[in-house]
Amino acid sequence: MNCLEARSKQPKSSFFFILLFAEVCKIPPGCPAPCCIQNIFIRFSPAIPCWVSLVPKASRSAGQGLARVLGPGGVSPVCAKGAKEKMPFVVADLLMQPKSGTRKGSTSPPPPCSRDPGEREEAPGAMGGRSPTEVQMSQLVLPCHTNHRGELSAGQLLKWIDTAACLSAERHAGCPCVTASMDDIYFEHTISQTYINTPGQQRARSGVCVGQVVNIKAKVNRAFNSSMEVGIQVSYEDLCSGKHCSICKAYATFVAQGPPGTKVKLKPLAPQTEEEKIEHSIAAERRRMRLVHKDTLKDLLTRSPRETELETRDGSVVVPAEKTRVESVELVLPPHANHQGNTFGGQIMAWMENVATIAASRLCHAHPTLRAIEMFHFRGPSQVGDRLVLKAIVNNAFKNSMEVGVCAEAYGQEMSVSRRHINSAFMTFVVLDEEGRPRTLPMVVPQPGDGERRYREASARKKIRLDRKYVVSCKQTEVPLSVPWDQSNKVYLSYNNVSALKTLVAKANWALAREKEKVRIYTLEEDKFLSFRIEMSVRIAAGQAFSLLSDLRRRHEWDSHYASAELVQQVDEDDAIYHVVSQTLSHENKPQDFVILASRRKPCDKGDPYVVAFRSVTLPTHPACSSFTRGETLCSGFCVWPESEEASKVAYYNQATPGYLAYVTTNVAGLSSSFCATFEACERFLLKNKDDLIARLRDL
Repeated sequence: MNCLEARSKQPKSSFFFILLFAEVCKIPPGCPAPCCIQNIFIRFSPAIPCWVSLVPKASRSAGQGLARVLGPGGVSPVCAKGAKEKMPFVVADLLMQPKSGTRKGSTSPPPPCSRDPGEREEAPGAMGGRSPTEVQMSQLVLPCHTNHRGELSAGQLLKWIDTAACLSAERHAGCPCVTASMDDIYFEHTISQTYINTPGQQRARSGVCVGQVVNIKAKVNRAFNSSMEVGIQVSYEDLCSGKHCSICKAYATFVAQGPPGTKVKLKPLAPQTEEEKIEHSIAAERRRMRLVHKDTLKDLLTRSPRETELETRDGSVVVPAEKTRVESVELVLPPHANHQGNTFGGQIMAWMENVATIAASRLCHAHPTLRAIEMFHFRGPSQVGDRLVLKAIVNNAFKNSMEVGVCAEAYGQEMSVSRRHINSAFMTFVVLDEEGRPRTLPMVVPQPGDGERRYREASARKKIRLDRKYVVSCKQTEVPLSVPWDQSNKVYLSYNNVSALKTLVAKANWALAREKEKVRIYTLEEDKFLSFRIEMSVRIAAGQAFSLLSDLRRRHEWDSHYASAELVQQVDEDDAIYHVVSQTLSHENKPQDFVILASRRKPCDKGDPYVVAFRSVTLPTHPACSSFTRGETLCSGFCVWPESEEASKVAYYNQATPGYLAYVTTNVAGLSSSFCATFEACERFLLKNKDDLIARLRDL
């Protein structure tokens, strides 16, 4: 796992290895023998000191990784005393440490003999505001990391991503972890164009090239029972120009591995910063989306035509899909294994990307560029000595992109007939011309049977990808107020609805604007939006308040702004669409109406609130009509936190749209009074109906 091993069978080479470090470190005479060195303090510049720990292999317990050597407080070197002279050493960590008093984020002080005069000693364990699970990795792109075009290969990048994510997961779990899945990865600047002058012309080169630096930051967003989500941010840095660009953002799921037959219970993660609180809250929504992904695809295929309709494209070459099929075998050797003896997940992903690229090349007879990866899902492990069979085929080719399906199977012996399906993924490729624009691709003719099924599924996945990217990947300010709702994007609209409210809840700069008895009103000014939070404590169980507030058909009983609310469609147990008519008149002197998606969520873990989120959507069955002025709500809803078995804190959030701000600024006092009166009416409604709700639940 990114360890530099200096194996030395002869004393002369071992002595040269130490001399090399002695020259850099300026180690004084009388330094301990190589077998006794514990730490070397290297100072590359006065402001950037760093640690190197030399740890004999024999002193590491089985399965001990870099996360074991590094604790939350910095370097915890393993004692190397007593090791034999010829024992190989491992450079366990090269952790950059800013000089005390000049930079933030210091995690481990240098030894007393190496500290500059006047340098103060910091308290052990200080993380300088960084998450204790955060891992930062910087890799210089060398020729061995690149493809035939001198660009960083996607397979190598996947290895680095998996390594950094694994280190972060193990730092939190305190035990070995394995990759369970890797969410969809969209490469942002891997195919961005950087122009390179050649004699007589200017051609475009895509991607990260030799000499640039890839920076990876990984940290655990949330821990569930035995699994955790790790967020990964990848960027590249041009050392000559100083330019920094984002490459991609990914989310990986890791599972903690205990002794055979036991299950590891992970400790909960306590987010500190606003960003960490947002990621922690939304991680539950991403987990929910992963679990229903297969059902979403199956539902979309059920409603699509059974017949395979081939796309017609003028002047396009037609290629049978079978001509793109690739099958390759790899023998898993010790260098391919992780510190637990299983095949390194990043290596499997790199092999899969390799065969997928070959399949894509056979269709277009050119060098394709990887654009996106749809969820790696690890179904089981493989070990050293296994044979991995990697299969890839182009499932469908669209006008400017193609989907390649790839899977990995493992078997233990050469004559074995039973193969274990251990991984699968779908990769999207494009082919760029000399100016960096996507080329038109040949058409694919699928084989009858499974080929036609894969062809249809690829079209369905493209529809889901576009919906997901449109709804989920956009920033809050880029998502239109009313997004068209249909069966294919219902999961992602629900995700966006709840995530937007949870993001608003996690904001840190709320200011108390008014307090009247039990009702408190807070405001938040951010960009073009003005948000409100109204909260109070109510003598009602949180679950009861959640049930009463999530049914918009009863909203008019306590909210004077609501005239009626009709249930248009019960999407599922957690989501429903309502047509709401408001008492408020618009500037056209007509009542306003809304088509609102209501999404409910029960707590995922202790400390989470009950959530009811609202946002506007559009439905073909309910277009805007002349009788009403169609209104829109961007983000609003309730959060209910249990305070005791019979009391809860109820908070209502509303993010005002830009068109609403003019009214707010001219009627602040009246608006505050209206909020207070409405919330007091809400409290009376909850207290009045809680007994009836208990009786109805008892009857059920």
